[in-house]
Parts: sequence; structure tokens; C-alpha cells
Amino acid sequence: MRRSAAAVIVLAATLALAAVTSPPAGAKPPGPTARAWVALDAGTGDVLLSQGAHERRPIASLTKVMTGLLVAEAGDLQRRIRVPLAATQVEPTNEGLRPGGRYRRLTLLYSTMLVSANDSATALGYDLGGGSLERFYSLMNARGLRIGMRETMYASASGLDDFHNSSTAYDQALLARTALLNPAFRQVVSTRRYFTRWSAPTLAKEWVNHNRMLFTYPGTYGVKTGWTSRAGACVAVAVQRGDRTVIVVVLGSKALWPDTAELVERAFARR
Repeated sequence: MRRSAAAVIVLAATLALAAVTSPPAGAKPPGPTARAWVALDAGTGDVLLSQGAHERRPIASLTKVMTGLLVAEAGDLQRRIRVPLAATQVEPTNEGLRPGGRYRRLTLLYSTMLVSANDSATALGYDLGGGSLERFYSLMNARGLRIGMRETMYASASGLDDFHNSSTAYDQALLARTALLNPAFRQVVSTRRYFTRWSAPTLAKEWVNHNRMLFTYPGTYGVKTGWTSRAGACVAVAVQRGDRTVIVVVLGSKALWPDTAELVERAFARR
């Protein structure tokens, strides 16, 4: 009888301890949920922390970071470019560009980087590729090699192609570090809201940056979000704190913003 009573007491104590130490139902498990991530010191390029950083994966709309960099480097951002019909037929996210319509490069750049409009990114690809997306992909890959991106293959201006278009967290961090050195690019990706005139009947648009860290995490000044069903949720962010800047890339996350904030904090804790 005493043994039974003792067993009941031990079982009750075990259950009580489990109730205290177990996370509540629905709570985020400890540690990042992402498939791959990396944090770089933007000043030195040193890797501060990583997991699966060299694993090639689909990167969704992080692809647009390279598109945006090439546009910013090409300059002449007030130039109006003609939008081909093919660019207006991409799905699912588009700005509703008119076939044959003429838009400023700068307008399409803001649309691409803030709200991830696939038609805007594709139109810019046709423009810089001289009417050929294949030529634009060659430009993307050549620029990537000059940056040191050895684990990346671009086959899309927007990131919609998840089967042939791939990269790694590390390569995307290298790209973000380089792209943010371009003043025009940095200005665009650090913008929270952008107003622009538009053709009738719309007349005007306001684009709100999809990067929530710009609104919720002090010191954030870029870079880009992404999502597809194959890639999962992705983001590249740059955060400045004092005289240090950290670049974090997260790929395939199930809890994107908590993961990103946690990794930024852990990165700044490293010396």
C-alpha cells in the first residue's frame, strides 16, 4: 500500500514538473524554425552564426535583390521604359502594368522592392536585358560571380521560378552586403511607404514595404522579403546598432519575424 502511495506521489510530481517546464500549446519552439540562416558582420564580412548557410534552396522574391541592384547600378532611374505584354502576364502578385505602357525605372524599382510586384520585376528584366530575359539572367549570374556568389543560379527576375532559380543563405547575405553599398538601392529598400502617381482611373498608389522589421525593429534599413510554397518564408534584413551593422538572411521559416529578431539579437551578442 505504501509503495502504491509513493508511486502516485512520484507520478504527480513528474506531471507537475512537466507542466512547468513544457512550452504552452501553440507556443513557438525554442530556436529558429528556419531551414537555413546566416548572420554576417556587414563591416568585416565575418559569419557570426549560421545553420545550413551553404545549402542551396529556392529563395522566392529574394531574387529581386539582384534585380534591384542591377537596376540601381544601371542608373538613369528617371528613364521611362516600355512594358512588354509578357511582363504583364506574370502571376500571382502584380502591379497591373499596362502592356505598352511607359513607366519610370524608379517607379518599377520601388514596386519591385517594397511590394514584390512580379510584373514590375519582369519588366525591369526585359529592359536591362535588351528585350531578352535570358540575357538578363546572364547579367544576374555574372554579377553574382563578381560578388563571390558561388552557390547561386538565377533563372528568374522575380523569383517565381523555384525549380531552376536557387541560392544559399550565405550567398544572399553577400549580395545584401554589396547591394546596400549602392546609395540608390539602399534608399529604396529602407523606405517604409512610397507614394506615386498612376494612370487613370487609379490616379495614385501608396506602397507599404512588406519588411515588417522596418516598422517594428529599431535600426533596420532593409532589405527584402520573399515567399513561395516551395521556398517558404524568407527574408534578408540589415540592422544597425551603434557602430555595428548585422545582415541576417533567413530561408524556409515557419515563424519568420520571431526567427529573424532572435537571430539579430544573437548576432549582436557575438563579438
